[in-house]
Amino acid sequence: QVQLVESGGGLVQAGGSLRLSCKASGSIFSIRAMGWYRQVPGKQRELVATITSSSPTNYADSVKGRFTISRDNAKTAVYLEMNSLRPEDTATYYCNLAQMGINYWGKGTLVTVSS
Repeated sequence: QVQLVESGGGLVQAGGSLRLSCKASGSIFSIRAMGWYRQVPGKQRELVATITSSSPTNYADSVKGRFTISRDNAKTAVYLEMNSLRPEDTATYYCNLAQMGINYWGKGTLVTVSS
């Protein structure tokens, strides 16, 4: 089993910044990618940013230029630096790890951006 623990969410004013962290543990042996997704009530979960094992990154158009995904040297932790936050970024952010065709999810961390 793989466990993912997120941290770093909270309340911030529009224009502010937050940094989310996600630490993976457990049966980690062949990670294909890690990333962040977000979801608001009543809507589907959407991709925010991903980073593959060979380091290419992918971002949703809505966050390009404002968010940056990175990971640690051990490749078991992933971070999301969020700048110039907007009220529409308000959501629960979920960490994702893809390994051997299985997607693992954290419990989520709430980000609230006030206007």
